[in-house]
Amino acid sequence: MQPIILAINPGSSSTKVAVYRGVEPLAQANIRHDLITLKGFSSVMSQKNFRLGIIVKFVEESGFSFENIDYYVARGGLLRPLKSGGAYVVNQAMVDDLYKEENGSHASNLGAILAYELATKNDKKAFIVDPVIIDELDDIARVSGLSIIERKSIFHALNQRAMAIRYADIVGKAYNELILIVAHLGGGVSIGLHKYGRVVDVNNALGGDGPFSPERAGNLPINQLIDLCYSNKYSYQEMKKLIVGEGGLASYLGTSDGFAISQAIDDNDKKAAFYLEAMAYRIVKEIGGLHFAASNQVDAVIITGGFANSKHLIKYIKKYLPKDVNVRVYPGEDEIFALVQGILRVHNNQEKVQEY
Repeated sequence: MQPIILAINPGSSSTKVAVYRGVEPLAQANIRHDLITLKGFSSVMSQKNFRLGIIVKFVEESGFSFENIDYYVARGGLLRPLKSGGAYVVNQAMVDDLYKEENGSHASNLGAILAYELATKNDKKAFIVDPVIIDELDDIARVSGLSIIERKSIFHALNQRAMAIRYADIVGKAYNELILIVAHLGGGVSIGLHKYGRVVDVNNALGGDGPFSPERAGNLPINQLIDLCYSNKYSYQEMKKLIVGEGGLASYLGTSDGFAISQAIDDNDKKAAFYLEAMAYRIVKEIGGLHFAASNQVDAVIITGGFANSKHLIKYIKKYLPKDVNVRVYPGEDEIFALVQGILRVHNNQEKVQEY
């Protein structure tokens, strides 16, 4: 009998929730939240009961009983760095750290808390899978160039690892037998070097380094950035917003909407085409750097994430990549299904669950 799984993925403006039997979806919903409603809460954490009620209503109206759910799994949040990818059981220490928000505030922090509360009420355990703070970096990849700053590993670990494992399954090999470069292209861009089952190098996709993205600035000329910070034109918070939210394509085109940009290019908008190609160019530079760092011993380059649906972006990326590179494109980012797959690997004894 396949296990019944409740998967929870809270986002900034929605709560995605689904019930699966094994890999079969039984019920799923993407419940969008009115921004006016969300503004009525003083913090992300104060939304807990609001989101909990939505999940309970979804499960009950879908005809399921919490008592019959075998696994409760959620998207992980901004915890302290974890040294290995995979599934982690949610414990009180994890819940306490998420409430403190010492590593940042984000809607994903609610995931483990919601799953834990529902699971413990029904004498079950809750889990998270591949949170964004998985840190498997090689020591040499941590060196930034300034001794008081260390490079951080914050990236789209859930989707990157799911797509790497998907590729391994397709070619009939184990994930830990391969060297892969995975480029997640969404509102943020993260490009990771997966070497024998570990992400040994990756850019910090949350306002850190790497290529610019639809709404993040990525690497910037340092002296000019310092001058801008001290120009008295922008406050601390305004500078943060310029880097994350108003950077990248949003800065150049006034939008980060992939569909709108694609439509503009179809309508012969040369400005939109130029800046999307510029983003592709920067993405390829990042892929190329990791390719050489892996001594050109890369089994495949995997392109994934929401922006991988853009035919124009994929065309530009392939334009700059050498023709002999094994490129696989897996568009989208089905994080709910990735959560389900992660917990099934534990259920099937393919991976061991880890403690926080």
